[in-house]
Amino acid sequence: MIHAIAIDDEPLALTVIQSLCDKSNVINLQKTFTQPNEALRHLRKFPVDLIFCDIQMPSMTGISLVRSLEQNTMVIFTTAFSEYAVTSYELNAIDYLLKPINQKRFTQAIKKAQEYFDYINSKNQSSEKNIFVRADFSLVKVPLEDILFIEGLADYLKIYIKDRKTIVARMPMKDMMEKLGADFIRVHRSFILPFSRIEAVRGTTIFIGDKEFPIGRTYADDFFKRYAQ
Repeated sequence: MIHAIAIDDEPLALTVIQSLCDKSNVINLQKTFTQPNEALRHLRKFPVDLIFCDIQMPSMTGISLVRSLEQNTMVIFTTAFSEYAVTSYELNAIDYLLKPINQKRFTQAIKKAQEYFDYINSKNQSSEKNIFVRADFSLVKVPLEDILFIEGLADYLKIYIKDRKTIVARMPMKDMMEKLGADFIRVHRSFILPFSRIEAVRGTTIFIGDKEFPIGRTYADDFFKRYAQ
């Protein structure tokens, strides 16, 4: 069960969130607050797993509230203003819900929160078969076995996935490598490949299906040492 609170200066908005949470079997909405400062005082004494937080509030914005949190807490922003989407992404929000919030969209957000909650509370994360990346202003779950290859483009990554739309995420290659399992190897400054999908190697070119990938000089020794095993 995910323990949560909701913060919004409009009581009606809190009533909607309470109603939506009551229909969920994974969210325990413990309290609601119309005053952000009261919510912060409560959180210092009684931390929760998830916060539903409005962004535009008179006494303190939801952005300021989340930045002042002392603990690492999942956040789902709720707002009537789409221009805050980029900021919510930068604050690592689980999701970003535009008002009026409908049941289908709420359920999607809760599913993301549940999956991430299970992931961070796993006793053995090294055995996880999924990673979570931030794209499209929310967390996206990606099964490791479905990754075809990853391409680095300046400050961004393109994750090519079997039978799914390519994901574009703002993340350095180094950080991505730390998320991936042992099956993945960086073969070039611009490419990370799943070792199990490599079909052939000729000279300094790797073949996966109809794709060809160069082996960079910096990565050649590590690759061929592993490929020869």
